[in-house]
Amino acid sequence: MPKLIIGFVGQAGSGKGTAANILHEKYGAVVFTFSSILTDILNRLFLPSSRDNLVNMSITLRQGFGQNILAKAMSRQIENSPAEIVVVDGIRRLEDIEDLKSNPTFHFIEIVVDPKTRFERLKKRNQKPGEAEMTWEGFLAVGQMETELTIAKVAEQAQIKLNNDGDIKALEKNLDELVAKFK
Repeated sequence: MPKLIIGFVGQAGSGKGTAANILHEKYGAVVFTFSSILTDILNRLFLPSSRDNLVNMSITLRQGFGQNILAKAMSRQIENSPAEIVVVDGIRRLEDIEDLKSNPTFHFIEIVVDPKTRFERLKKRNQKPGEAEMTWEGFLAVGQMETELTIAKVAEQAQIKLNNDGDIKALEKNLDELVAKFK
């Protein structure tokens, strides 16, 4: 049976990682992120995985090796994975989905959330350095970063818009329905 590939796009704090974790815990999905590729490189260089460093590394790699370099790496990871369900978390560029869209088992989902909710979630999760202390102005500035500006255009390609303004139980229910539909 061909593996099910689910791709998530959404603004920072929309719940892409939470959705991916639910699919991992409930269905054994393997989760791949573009930021993990970038983090691996930053770790090798002994640099922190700050949002700024991740953005700079993404830009540098894409300028030096082509806009689809990370997509190629992601496709190889998916191809080599024995998992029946693969989640690609954090799609931000059209080049990131070029290869994936040609796969009939790929389903592209935009996760949408009210900006104030996203802001509070970012602060609470404190995943990247400085998020806990982030101000509303800082949050708005993150939305203007080069890697964030492309999200709206990429989200237009999504087959499904999943609202995540509710609690985690509502998100889990929505994801269960999607997995049942895709299988």
